[in-house]
Amino acid sequence: MSDFARDLRLWFAPRRIRQEGETPDYRFSLANERTFLAWVRTALALVGGGFAVDQFLPDLRWVARVSLALALLAAGALCALRAVNHWVRCERAMRRGEDLPVSRFPALLSLAVGLIATIMVLAVLLRRHA
Repeated sequence: MSDFARDLRLWFAPRRIRQEGETPDYRFSLANERTFLAWVRTALALVGGGFAVDQFLPDLRWVARVSLALALLAAGALCALRAVNHWVRCERAMRRGEDLPVSRFPALLSLAVGLIATIMVLAVLLRRHA
């Protein structure tokens, strides 16, 4: 079974993770949980931003408004899914005494949010001049 499939099973049965390796210092597990919660807060903010764009930029062309809203909503969904996946991967690595996993996701998310924000700034500025 692939690591992803194994990780996916652990999303819904986190007790199974106790079967791997040794229990890490609880402070590390709690820090991992706080990181998970920070990712979930980010996901909620992105989802809220998607709804805000759709509701509060009515003068923006429909295609542009819906595209921006959907991009933010999709980023929020991906962020929420990535949060639980990252939590499981880190917990497993700590129990096995391995290095924590690295990911390109934070950089990709930052670039996507930056791009969307730039497009939104341009849309607001162009709307003011129109």
